[in-house]
Amino acid sequence: MKPAPRILVTISHYLRRDDTLALPQLRRLGLIYSSYRFILSLFSMLIVYISARSDSSPTLPSFLQQTVLSFYVLLSLILLGLFYVVSKQMRRQLAFGLALDVIILSLLLYTAGAPDLQLTMLYMVVVAASFMLLHGSQALIITLLAIIFVIYQQFFYAIANSMSLTNLGDALLMSASFLAIGGLSWSISQRLVQLEKMAASHAKEVERLNVINQEVITQMINGVIVIDEQRIVLANLAAHQLLSVSHNPSVSLHPTFVDIEDTQSTHRNLLLSNFQQQLSKQHAQLFKACLSVAAGQSRAFIYDLPAVANASIFGKLRVQIIPLKDNSKLILLEDLRREQANAQQLKLASLGQLTASIAHEIRNPLAAISQASQLLMEDVVESNIEQSTGDSMVANTSNNDETGNHELYKMIFSQTKRVNRIIEDVLKLSRQQTANQQSIVLAEWMPTFLENYFKEHDVFLHVKTQPTISFDTHQLEQVLINLINNGLRYSSYAHPHAYVEIEIYCADNDVIIDILDGGTGVGFEDLQHLFNPFFTTDQSGTGLGLYLSQAFCEANQARLLYIPEHAKTCFRLIAPAVNSDTSINMAESNFNERFL
Repeated sequence: MKPAPRILVTISHYLRRDDTLALPQLRRLGLIYSSYRFILSLFSMLIVYISARSDSSPTLPSFLQQTVLSFYVLLSLILLGLFYVVSKQMRRQLAFGLALDVIILSLLLYTAGAPDLQLTMLYMVVVAASFMLLHGSQALIITLLAIIFVIYQQFFYAIANSMSLTNLGDALLMSASFLAIGGLSWSISQRLVQLEKMAASHAKEVERLNVINQEVITQMINGVIVIDEQRIVLANLAAHQLLSVSHNPSVSLHPTFVDIEDTQSTHRNLLLSNFQQQLSKQHAQLFKACLSVAAGQSRAFIYDLPAVANASIFGKLRVQIIPLKDNSKLILLEDLRREQANAQQLKLASLGQLTASIAHEIRNPLAAISQASQLLMEDVVESNIEQSTGDSMVANTSNNDETGNHELYKMIFSQTKRVNRIIEDVLKLSRQQTANQQSIVLAEWMPTFLENYFKEHDVFLHVKTQPTISFDTHQLEQVLINLINNGLRYSSYAHPHAYVEIEIYCADNDVIIDILDGGTGVGFEDLQHLFNPFFTTDQSGTGLGLYLSQAFCEANQARLLYIPEHAKTCFRLIAPAVNSDTSINMAESNFNERFL
């Protein structure tokens, strides 16, 4: 119905839009245009003087023309220096400069005395620059100012000489060209603005995905190393831990991605260089094997960690070398202990399914047998009392028989209790729940625990640091009770005075709890079966204590190991430190590790 108002509303809407170039792009283009203005002013002055000399005329340009050009050169230099030094209010500086360009060009066109197509064409550059660098309303004002000056100059020239519709038509056509150039430049600038926004959005998304990828690589339980042209360009935290290669805790970065690119690159190179040097020294065989694989070829092998790499914690690694498209190599390190843990979990699952279904059925007749043996033992005691008053010869014979029966009944009762303990341990396996982890300050918690459970025994505590771990307190109690009881029992076999020592200290980002006793240790042939269910060297044991303890440790992201290299019998519990100095250093350098 009313197309004209709609067009005006649309134009007004677009003019009010603030879709302009970002400040870095605006500053770059503004410097380019300011340099163009200064060069143009110098070139115009030289052209005027050269033209005057080439016409063999001794007269110099007019005073107005010289003044305008000198003023233009001076102001162009001032605007260029001001825009380069001052980074605030850039659009106002550009708007002032573009308005000055229109005024100076109009004065030069006026001093020429006749319409000059070359000067008139320079208006188009000003109009195009205004729509690209300024807001729509400011650019429109600059364009209207240029149109007014051009039409006025043509109209004034026509009055001063002779009225010519051709000149006025040229002026109107030139004005329409200004509007067309302005509209075209504005549409191009809007498209550039949208492309800049889209590129910035994509850059943020790529950066976010990169951060996520780096975090995923950092938190992976498998070690990841990337080698490019015999130089390590990436190594995550798990690679350091699996290979026991320490990082430099004094080199840390603030976890931001802005304004620290040079520092970030320098620190990353230092960390990578340090990691590569330690790797080539401590694991020269592994490093050479990785470098020797030809580009484009894959390889997998088992790597035995040397003793310097704390082989008691990580014995063997599966190494996979995968070629990448840019001739670099991706090296994956996997701890084989995890496969053993998975195998034990499968055993646990099958064991739980089997025992949970029959445990209660076994306990019912077992309770009856236990009760019957107790009643029989009571009957033996009562019959011995009654026969003690009878004939001595008959009483002695009867007492011998009853004593033999009493020992048999006692044996039955003790064995039923042993079977009951086995069933209870098996039921604990099948009823394992998720660990309810809590922060435990070992220096405060451990003395209370020993006071509650081992007050009457010689258990000596040596705390060399003040660590904090995250562990289920009930499960930690069960693990320590089992280990300390084993230590007291087996040390009593070797020494008349049984004792256990507990040492607590830190190594890297781990808290180490060593349970030491003076027993004979575990035989070499029993090491591979030590944590298997129902394996025991004690005739009265169930063979589930160590298995349960290891399961509790794994549920709390800890490790339970037997250390054969130790001088004493040593079971070592390794748990991640929480809020300790080592963990703080690791957290500070966690950002570095993402880019290793």
